[in-house]
Amino acid sequence: MADRDPGVMTGQSGGTARSPGIGWNDLMALDSRPAPACLTEESYEFRGSQPIKAERYTSEAFAQAEREKMWPHVWQFAAREEDMPEPGDYVVYENAGRSYLFSRQADGSVKAYHNVCLHRGRKLRTEDGSADSFTCPFHGFSWNKDGSFAGMPCQWDFAHLTPDKMALPEAEVGRWAGYIFVREESGGPTLEEFLAPLPDHFKRWRHEECTTVIWVAKEVPANWKVTAEAFMEAWHTIVTHPQLLAFTGDCNAAYRTWGDNVNVNLVPFGIMSPHVDPEGKTQQWIVDEFVKFNGRSADNYDGEAGIDPFAVTVPEGVTARAALGTAMRNGYTAQSGYDHEDATDAELLDGLVYNVFPNFAPWGGFMPNIVYRWRPGKTPDTCLMEVRILARGKKGEPLPHGVPMTLLGPDEPWTTAAEIGVLGDVFEQDMANLPFVQDGLHCSKNGLVNFADYQEIRIRQFHQTLDKYLDGELGGRA
Repeated sequence: MADRDPGVMTGQSGGTARSPGIGWNDLMALDSRPAPACLTEESYEFRGSQPIKAERYTSEAFAQAEREKMWPHVWQFAAREEDMPEPGDYVVYENAGRSYLFSRQADGSVKAYHNVCLHRGRKLRTEDGSADSFTCPFHGFSWNKDGSFAGMPCQWDFAHLTPDKMALPEAEVGRWAGYIFVREESGGPTLEEFLAPLPDHFKRWRHEECTTVIWVAKEVPANWKVTAEAFMEAWHTIVTHPQLLAFTGDCNAAYRTWGDNVNVNLVPFGIMSPHVDPEGKTQQWIVDEFVKFNGRSADNYDGEAGIDPFAVTVPEGVTARAALGTAMRNGYTAQSGYDHEDATDAELLDGLVYNVFPNFAPWGGFMPNIVYRWRPGKTPDTCLMEVRILARGKKGEPLPHGVPMTLLGPDEPWTTAAEIGVLGDVFEQDMANLPFVQDGLHCSKNGLVNFADYQEIRIRQFHQTLDKYLDGELGGRA
């Protein structure tokens, strides 16, 4: 296989071409545990091969259309339950020209208000915190945490502003698996309908038992869609992340889409890329390269239990994936107290990278889960990229409060945030591309962008869904 280009297939069309060699479902058949249906059932629909216009990433008019016709009508991941666990806790979430104030009520429910004083328009809060009321720092207009109007100074001068007119405008709130969502305009699909089939898939992985242990964000000099799309396919690993090829099946990955909103890239680890010459490479070599990349830290070594999931020797006749799966299965069980006996090797090792339209990407599986979120910047040429890491809490113990977000400026590399470890180096390799993608889109001669039929099907689905909002087909617009 080393003497041929695994990406070249002839005589196929319409999205039917696949890289030769072992495929994702072949790996599932070899897994040491029976794989659940969510990892084996195919869901691929050819969506055409037409290019799209580069101006979708560069035009202010297009960004304005997104703000008016798309963002108000979609469910947006806004916060995690552990960000605001106690009554009175509140979180500020801002995106696409809107600012929301989420407030935990006495009964445990969550409300979301537009974070704007109804007097002169100042934002009521600019940072997260805890309070039973929200008083505007400008003139002292005040609201209770349930959004009802509490009072104001000089009320004699505002006879026209009665309390029934002064309740804070609310946005729609949805909650699922520890995630809190907001939708500005009510109506349309329920949160569960919007997310389907994600809730069914994630029943096994129970993100509601997790808490945020790492949260880093960075300003990126590229459009939010350019940035998000860099994480919607695995095959850029060949050139952008060559250090991963020893243990990453980049072209062995599976791509699946469901309806308008949900898709997944299933990326196998613990196998060599088809682009690596297998001559002289053993299963132990694959494991050693995996361990070398991930390193050993206090986060993955449980000294009390005596479990080090990275101390892996591959027995004779056992694959690297199976050996790593066994090590991770034992390690996660010891660390969390949850039984992982039925967990597949894939759920313990692989990149099960889901995307929910438009900007929410949670990883599945039982390992610490990455969660991406991308938000547009003040111009089409900038965005904010966020990376959360969720870890399962100890069984039988209350979940700890989530960590606050570390914000990196445009000149600070991801590696500045030591807590994200080796991911910082990987993200920096992506950052080396993105500004030049954005610049290239501005100066493109033909003004077009092309996608692969299969490996970039998630990106094509994304743009087709976006078009449905802009054309009024979705979002309750006439």
